[in-house]
Amino acid sequence: MISKINSSAVWGLDGIQIEAEVDITPGLAAITVVGLPDAAVQESKERIKSAIKNSGFRFPHSRITINLAPADIKKEGPSYDLPIAVGVMAASGQLEKINLEDSVFVGELALNGALRHVAGVLPIAIFAKSKGFKKLYIPKINALEASLISGLEIFPVENFQQLIMHLIGKAKINPFKPPNFSFKQKINTEVNMAFIKGQAHAKRALEIAASGAHNVIMSGPPGSGKTLLARSMPSIMPPLNEKEAIEVIKIYSISGTLSSANPFAIERPFRSPHHSASAIALVGGGQFPRPGEISLAHRGILFLDELPEFPRALLESLRQPLEDGMVTISRAQGSLSFPAKFSLIASMNPCPCGFFGNPHHECSCSFTQINKYQKKISGPLLDRIDLFVEVPEVKTEHLTSDALEESSEKIRERVMRARLVQEKRFANKKISANSEMTPEMLKKFSRLEDDALMILARAMDQFHLSARSYHRVIKIGRTIADLAGSDKIKIEHIAEALQYRAKAQER
Repeated sequence: MISKINSSAVWGLDGIQIEAEVDITPGLAAITVVGLPDAAVQESKERIKSAIKNSGFRFPHSRITINLAPADIKKEGPSYDLPIAVGVMAASGQLEKINLEDSVFVGELALNGALRHVAGVLPIAIFAKSKGFKKLYIPKINALEASLISGLEIFPVENFQQLIMHLIGKAKINPFKPPNFSFKQKINTEVNMAFIKGQAHAKRALEIAASGAHNVIMSGPPGSGKTLLARSMPSIMPPLNEKEAIEVIKIYSISGTLSSANPFAIERPFRSPHHSASAIALVGGGQFPRPGEISLAHRGILFLDELPEFPRALLESLRQPLEDGMVTISRAQGSLSFPAKFSLIASMNPCPCGFFGNPHHECSCSFTQINKYQKKISGPLLDRIDLFVEVPEVKTEHLTSDALEESSEKIRERVMRARLVQEKRFANKKISANSEMTPEMLKKFSRLEDDALMILARAMDQFHLSARSYHRVIKIGRTIADLAGSDKIKIEHIAEALQYRAKAQER
């Protein structure tokens, strides 16, 4: 007898349909799993056998063939345990005359039949609804996450016995009723700007970066506060809006790092990978492609401390994501794209010892060492940076002063006002921040006054700015104008924007 149970897998950021076909025929007892299964799927036959027996049901002692279709897509993980087990029950005649065509089953089985948490439930729920399925059977611990998608009956299953009793009508599992949830935005205030002494110029640059989702490189001697400034960025970032929150939750659901207890208590991501991270860890990939650090930083911050210490090839892999807000990973089975709209905040020393150009400390590096160190950051990558900030040593009078600096809360208020302006500006667009504007949008939304256009033209000739840099200066000017509450980009806005680009061009 043959049965077919609907399930789903995650491919990239989307759910795809998987059919668990089970065929039971007379013969020597054996279980064969086909359909490009990995080791975890192969091992599922042992978990299923024990789970069915320990739940009080009969496991057929016959020849069992399990096919996970389509057969040309590799299957990984234990989430197919539940659909295969239901398929065995149906094929062995223990679930007669029960229509399961409108249902999707996903879950990992313990040996005693209990269901365990699985990753990627949110994209699976989105897929199930889009394909017209009515019911989704998942582990109870995943129910709150799936409830984000309305119009789908979600059945929280605690164990296999409970599920079978529900399917044969002996005990009912009530559909999960989602609470009246809201995205509980948390603001990371671990480092407050009020306690960072001096560095007004760098703080202003970070305020602009937070307001328009721009990229920043900070350069200065050791101990000047570059890392501390970067770690204060989350405290001035605005909360995620609903669209952005769903995007972030989806990525973290797939990566398996979403809190199952409260998946909606989120904050803007702040990722800080070490310079020894591999290309797969940073960009994403693997045998079964998963999001990397740049995707986990989507709609948030990717902080690269000591930027030149990262391998050059690794830094070059950031060029496409910085430009497109998307990373594409190609494999033999096809190409996958993960979103990667992040603000890059990077810090570096001017040379290996850190004191090149410092009037108070002698640099011990040779010209060759300094040149080699700085050349690790290529021109094309540098061209994709919006703001280049020099972070000098903190003066003694600032360190010894008891007066607090401007707090992160006050800066965040200005940032949120600027983001609100952009939200209204791009209401009918697919973008949410000034840094994402296309040349067409720049022409429409970033009108420069005549004197501002004149000074920008002069800077193009003097600093030999590229076309990309030209557009980035206008984007920064647009953000500065938004912070100032101005509809037009004035000469003072462009002049401030050029301060940051000019330093980048000098490198």
